[in-house]
Amino acid sequence: MKITGHCLKIIAGCLLATAFCAAHSQPYPSKPIRLLVPFGPGGVGDITSRAVMQKMSEAMGQQIVIDNRPSAGGIVATETVAKSDPDGYTLYLMNNTNAVSAAMFKKLPYDTVNDFAMVSTIGAFSLGVLVSPESPMKNVKDLIAQAKASAGKFNIGTINIGTTQFLSSELLKSLAGIDVTTVPFNNTAGVLTALRGGNVQAAMEFLPPVIGQVKAGGLRVIAVTSKSRFSLLPDVPTLAESGVPGYEVASWNGIAVAAKTPKAIVERLNKEIHAAVNSPQIKTRFQELGVEQNVSTPEGMRKFLVDEIAKWNALIDKAKIQRL
Repeated sequence: MKITGHCLKIIAGCLLATAFCAAHSQPYPSKPIRLLVPFGPGGVGDITSRAVMQKMSEAMGQQIVIDNRPSAGGIVATETVAKSDPDGYTLYLMNNTNAVSAAMFKKLPYDTVNDFAMVSTIGAFSLGVLVSPESPMKNVKDLIAQAKASAGKFNIGTINIGTTQFLSSELLKSLAGIDVTTVPFNNTAGVLTALRGGNVQAAMEFLPPVIGQVKAGGLRVIAVTSKSRFSLLPDVPTLAESGVPGYEVASWNGIAVAAKTPKAIVERLNKEIHAAVNSPQIKTRFQELGVEQNVSTPEGMRKFLVDEIAKWNALIDKAKIQRL
């Protein structure tokens, strides 16, 4: 039987279609996954996500690569994921900074809520007001007194503009009525180097990545930002207890993917996150860091994010902080 050119084209087309369907019907995940972290290495988001992703990688049989993309407000990493293929192979470490940025920035290159499919929250944690061991400041009253005596020459170090740490410093500045400069750095290591070198007099940072140095005497925490005291430092007062009434900031993180990611993939990731976070190894690691386990449904995480954005909008308005 003679096969015409037209028939050959039809056969070739069928073979291509079959190959395409086979490639897209492979079970998820069939290749390595990437997690974009909007902070530099060493911060709480980096530490907690690496632990959880390692556990998930073991269960899912695929490597999960951590891709650190620090930037002001986490915008670079967030935009990358918002515009990525909705196939479940690009994950994003959604966190309190996203809620802060949605409230703090007048315009963003993405919609913080609608350009993402939420998967699950992971954990919650507090920040601390840090000073060097040699600092004469023993408490927040000392900090306020020194800041007022320094006439605008007092610096507080944080990571990038638009992050929870940065806004926490701006909030302290507003509520305590002090004239200080918030100095942003790309990562936690840069903040701590500046603190030890005397380039900044205090710092605002999440407690989990620095708790080891605090315990070893390399740093001192004079107050925590949360509503209640930090479990690993029970003798350290909150800022509200220390003469800054109404001050309360806590943080969280979770996993999100691009909007339109298939529901089945979101549900699979949600299941794996819950299993990892609730595992004995991660539970122990989180306890060591002072991170509270906090998983959710995709719908629960979305509602939580919307509520957090509303909360930060209200705080910024109350404290009269200038939006960027």
